Amino acid sequence: MELAKVTSQGQITIPSDIRKYLSLKGGDKVVLIKENGHVLMANSTMLALREVQDAFAGVAESMGLKDEDDVVALVKEHRKNRKAGR
Repeated sequence: MELAKVTSQGQITIPSDIRKYLSLKGGDKVVLIKENGHVLMANSTMLALREVQDAFAGVAESMGLKDEDDVVALVKEHRKNRKAGR
């Protein structure tokens, strides 16, 4: 458990252990989530990435993409079709 003091302007300094745990650097944004009487803090970039990954879960399999080579081939085909005006 870490302790942070709130300034008169409502600011806190996030303890270094927590910044490291959340992979936060200067200028990063955090998201605060109210849940069950508690407030959770997360790195907003990492949370957004996780949500995108969850949204696309299963899409690769349904498209028959098994590995990186399949993805590269799909991108090449898409670029080829765009150049051809399709």
